Amino acid sequence: MRDLLLEIGTEEIPAKFMPPALQQLKELTEKKFSELRLDYQQIDTYGTPRRLVLFVQGLPEVQKDLLDEVKGPSAKAAFDAEGNPSKAAQGFARGQGVDVKDLTVKETDAGSYVYAFKKVAGRPVQEVLAELLPQLIFGINFPKPMRWGYSDLKYARPIRWLVALFGSEVINFKAAEVASCRVSRGHRFLGEARIEVVDTTQYFNLMEKNYVIIDPKVRREIVIKEINQLAASIQGRVEPDEELLEEVIFLIEYPTALMGGFNEKYLAIPKEAIITPMKEHQRYFPVLTDEGELLPKFITVRNGNKNHLDVVQAGNEKVLEARLADAKFFFDEDLKVKLAEYVDKLKAIVFQESLGTVYEKVERIQKGVTNLSGLIGSEKVVEERALRAAFLAKADLVTNMVYEFPELQGIMGEKYALISGEDQIVARAIFEHYLPRNAGDDLPKTIEGTLVSLADKIDTIAGCFAVGFEPTGSQDPYALRRQALGICNIIIEKGLNIFLKALIAQALDNYQGKLEIDRAQLTASIYGFFEQRVRNILAESGHRYDVIEAIIASGYDNLIETLMRAKAVEDVKGTATFNKLLTAFTRANNLAKKAENDVIEEKYLIESVEKELYHKLNQVEKEVDSAVGTKDYTRALTAIASLEEQINAFFNGVMVMAEDGNVKANRLAILLNVSRLSILIADFTKIVQD
Repeated sequence: MRDLLLEIGTEEIPAKFMPPALQQLKELTEKKFSELRLDYQQIDTYGTPRRLVLFVQGLPEVQKDLLDEVKGPSAKAAFDAEGNPSKAAQGFARGQGVDVKDLTVKETDAGSYVYAFKKVAGRPVQEVLAELLPQLIFGINFPKPMRWGYSDLKYARPIRWLVALFGSEVINFKAAEVASCRVSRGHRFLGEARIEVVDTTQYFNLMEKNYVIIDPKVRREIVIKEINQLAASIQGRVEPDEELLEEVIFLIEYPTALMGGFNEKYLAIPKEAIITPMKEHQRYFPVLTDEGELLPKFITVRNGNKNHLDVVQAGNEKVLEARLADAKFFFDEDLKVKLAEYVDKLKAIVFQESLGTVYEKVERIQKGVTNLSGLIGSEKVVEERALRAAFLAKADLVTNMVYEFPELQGIMGEKYALISGEDQIVARAIFEHYLPRNAGDDLPKTIEGTLVSLADKIDTIAGCFAVGFEPTGSQDPYALRRQALGICNIIIEKGLNIFLKALIAQALDNYQGKLEIDRAQLTASIYGFFEQRVRNILAESGHRYDVIEAIIASGYDNLIETLMRAKAVEDVKGTATFNKLLTAFTRANNLAKKAENDVIEEKYLIESVEKELYHKLNQVEKEVDSAVGTKDYTRALTAIASLEEQINAFFNGVMVMAEDGNVKANRLAILLNVSRLSILIADFTKIVQD
């Protein structure tokens, strides 16, 4: 047994490319090893900015033999009446390289056929790997691959060296005009330029001696430990930030954390205006007090050892000083006028060429707030605050601070609103209307922020659909999927009795006259766009696929009711009565498709069982109407399930397709009414019986 080492040495790969690339490399290796009959004990992938590493433990010397089964002619064609092989059998055997007497007859669904069983001996693993490793290298997909030299080959960054070892032996191949070898490279500035790896067992230690910590998990532990120690040394703390931490880990090969500081005068500007350039532009970790106040300190992670840390610290402080000086200048300039005075400048900012300016969007958001306020019955004072927040919501987009740091939109809007003397709830709603900004983000807490957020998001979705900017595949430049999911989560979290179609109709109303739109088609398209978001929410709530299908088939216009209906179906689905009902209901539904109308006439009720079903149906319909009216869907389903006995008696006691046309039509009408009973809750035909 030997280990495999593949190191793909490159120019520095962007940090965000690395985690998915390493995952792809591992999954692709597992898939290919399975296809090639290569056993192994463990597959791991590692990476630094300059290398992707595949390390496979416990590979055999030879791949498994293959016992190949090849189907030949039918038995009738292969043998004559006396059982002698025909020319067809002889030709098949010859073609497969086996003796005709070794052919086997097997029974299949299509009849008896002749099979040849061939044993293909496994090849030396080193030989197999020489063919496989280039496939693994180029099987990784990167978001923005580049070309270099005169080749058409694309990769994340230029490939500079390749280490490929099977134990102590080099696996010889070429990729991107680079020949595999046993020579790696250390840290760009601290390590050796040529490191000969004798065998796979010494690789990790050898690289660490050359200031390269291959395992990102180890680098992560070092970074977390050192930044926490530095923060604690001044009675501070660093808030967890997984995204920043992961990026830093893949920017370095040998981490050493250090602390720097900045002038306390900058603490006069909002802390978000300091933290944003720290994190987004410099990849620094801000240091906070236990109460969450920002300290005039930062922690950064150097790609190197502890030598000359004072020089590195001074350089980082100088860069941050320039950033913060700009931020303070922008902040001071922005405060020369009140936030409301920026709104008029939105007339010069294009939202989207066909959809007009951001100012026009603000006007549409205000109309949306008025409509939504009426839908949920909010108080007048709430509506007035929401309208003010809608008016100011986009004003910070034309401030100096947000122009320089777009990540601060909404955040600075709230700050500037408070400084301008706006109501605190109005200011908070300005920030909240962008929520949720990503998966797992907070939702608006104020009803004012909720109204503006919903109005803004549905306006964007409606407008983009109206001009043909529907998301396709991975293309979603206006983040419509995220905004639709945000709308759903807000409605559900707040328990708002809002219908999606009404929300869509209101948004499209605001474009009437500005755009030529087919209202019916657009409404259907946008409503359908929400379907996948609703499916995802139901799935995340733990509902089975068939329940989700049943609920979606009955509609999802009201999201609160949709979740309640799904829960009710799950609650009664496993009961014995309900399972029996499903069988009867399916039978009724199949015949109901032949009904021409749903009118039941008592004079054509002949047999006692159909009369009993009819009278029971009337009782159940009233019970279901009452239960649905109070949103007690479990009671409604229980009432429907009580029909099971009468439905079975009906099928056992009458011939539905009677010779008398009136009687037949009447019986089909009964079944049609039965099949329609649950449609407001769920489509039973989608439910899979346990």
